[in-house]
Amino acid sequence: MPRKQQSQLVIYTDGACSGNPGPGGWGALLQFGSRTKELWGGEPDTTNNRMEMMAAIQAIESLKPDFQGQITLWTDSVYLQKGITEWIHGWKRRGWKKADRKPVINKDLWQRLDAIVEGKNIEWKWVKGHAGVAGNEAADELARRGIPPK
Repeated sequence: MPRKQQSQLVIYTDGACSGNPGPGGWGALLQFGSRTKELWGGEPDTTNNRMEMMAAIQAIESLKPDFQGQITLWTDSVYLQKGITEWIHGWKRRGWKKADRKPVINKDLWQRLDAIVEGKNIEWKWVKGHAGVAGNEAADELARRGIPPK
């Protein structure tokens, strides 16, 4: 019997701030075959890193709970990509402390992200920002749309 083909979802995420800290927005573009979904939102007083994280969180939380396909998530944030694939393991071992024993910044969002990626098949990839990659440019535009007015 032929194997059922796994679903492939591509997500581009981005965050933006008007001042850092300041009003910020997050954006995510989800591509599933020929279908796309745009998400965006923002906060009145935040940081660029928090908005980068919120873009990924909101994109993943928007999926159906039983989604079992392969997810490729593209971000131009080294902080997000390295944080979720490398640094988080040490933070958890040390009780959410960095190597210098100082508390992890944005611990609330790291814990939320850690919980929602559990059991999901996600490949976290970095893309150079503002380099003409269509999905990244779209996510950037969505993030800017999400910035609340001052």
